[in-house]
Amino acid sequence: MSRADADPLLFRQLLSRFATGVTVLTTRDASGGPVGMTASSLAAVSLAPPLVSVCVDVSADMHRALSASGDFVINVLAHGQADLSRRFAQLPAEERFTGIGWRETPGGMVVLDGVLAHIECERYADFPLGDHTLFVGRVTGGANEAGEPLLYFRGEYGGFSRP
Repeated sequence: MSRADADPLLFRQLLSRFATGVTVLTTRDASGGPVGMTASSLAAVSLAPPLVSVCVDVSADMHRALSASGDFVINVLAHGQADLSRRFAQLPAEERFTGIGWRETPGGMVVLDGVLAHIECERYADFPLGDHTLFVGRVTGGANEAGEPLLYFRGEYGGFSRP
């Protein structure tokens, strides 16, 4: 077996065996426009205070926006929203919000329509780590809806089946 630090393909294969939920991070850019990207690196960090973390590639438009912004939203995608995940992962940044439903919270945060949950955060800390930055957010609000999650496993989208 080869070493994952010497073989990026092995590293990706290893991580692909971990099923994750799918989210879209949203915030505003310096001009106030909405910015978003697909992310599956959400993790709970602390209960008191309530903290979560997300990792963002330093070359991503979202990285610049998060670095400049104090607030962001984690939109937890519902089963059936794979196209939304692909949109925010593949389209050019300036096209991602074209033709989709979204709204502003009373505080001006960007929430996508139809998501399973949205988690409102204020930036708490960030840590440069390799080619990504770990952004930690303090959870300040949010809401959830009934439904099933969108999952990602071995490069494919799927759903949750109960035993």
